[in-house]
Amino acid sequence: MSVMMVRKKVTRKWEKLPGKNSFCCDGRIMMARQKGIFYLTLILILGTCSLFFAFECRYLAVHLSPAIPFFAVVLFFFALATLLRTSFSDPGVIPRALPDEAAFIEMEIEAANGNVPQGQRPPPRIKNIQINNQIVKLKYCYTCKIFRPPRASHCSICDNCVERFDHHCPWVGNCVGKRNYRYFYLFILSLSLLTIYIFTFNIVYISLNSVKVGFLNTLKETPGTVLEVFICFFTLWSVVGLTGFHTFLVSMNQTTNEDIKGSWTGKNRIQNPYSHGNFVKNCCEVLCGPVQPSVLDRRGILQDQNSVAPQESSTPPPGAVTTSPLISRDLPSEPITPQDVYPEALEMSTSLPKNSEGTRGKEK
Repeated sequence: MSVMMVRKKVTRKWEKLPGKNSFCCDGRIMMARQKGIFYLTLILILGTCSLFFAFECRYLAVHLSPAIPFFAVVLFFFALATLLRTSFSDPGVIPRALPDEAAFIEMEIEAANGNVPQGQRPPPRIKNIQINNQIVKLKYCYTCKIFRPPRASHCSICDNCVERFDHHCPWVGNCVGKRNYRYFYLFILSLSLLTIYIFTFNIVYISLNSVKVGFLNTLKETPGTVLEVFICFFTLWSVVGLTGFHTFLVSMNQTTNEDIKGSWTGKNRIQNPYSHGNFVKNCCEVLCGPVQPSVLDRRGILQDQNSVAPQESSTPPPGAVTTSPLISRDLPSEPITPQDVYPEALEMSTSLPKNSEGTRGKEK
């Protein structure tokens, strides 16, 4: 027996993922391609806090309390950590259907809708499921070739379907969805507290110095403090307002996307099937529930025709000429179906159009 090594090129799955995301650190970091505003967010936070630590903190620690810079450092690092966690993580991207899966779904749709006369528009590709005695529609995504799970939506910027899609936030450079919403909420909450903290103690610093040298002289001697007050003043209203809005959404167990579309209010007059009717329970589910692992497997190894794998070959007898193709032996024995990708869909009661049973009967 002799072992023949065939050189194959091993690539990671993130290199072949569709969509408009960018990856760093060998697929460990996942962001949107438009990252300019994210860098602006980092500059504003780092610049404002650096000025505060360099000038006001030393003075306030001596004349008021050493606890002032301590709490500022805690808020700063917490806000920075939650920002990076939100920006660098998978928000809950749903993998697109493979060719076999897409063909299987197309067959199901054709069997359910029957033969559509030429010139007529085919019926919408929608499945109705029941959640807490409420009918919820699952819409078909023509880009990802899947029926999107409840509360999922397709982000036009990242070009991916995201589970429990909230919105695409350019300030964090990523979508906000099921897997990073809690970190986004903690980021804006801590940033609001940090902005109020710095703005308040900047005013205290100016007031203490104005008693000694006067108000105008204090402004002339501390241009950095004036810049901090200016930035915090205009940032305060938007950040605090955004925090209040998302606090309302968390208490109602809603998403920004659902609130904008009026999914559970307005003309629909449908109650939110995901709300527990209790502020505490909704907050615990959104902010304290388990974080599901990413289904993308970004750093998994994707082998193609050029990948590395040892193969065994027996030595042929003298004078014999044999050739054997290098075919992968790891082919699936059965075609993959959408139920293999989303097994939880089996637990939902799906209502198809009425003519589906008749159509299937004719086919049989």
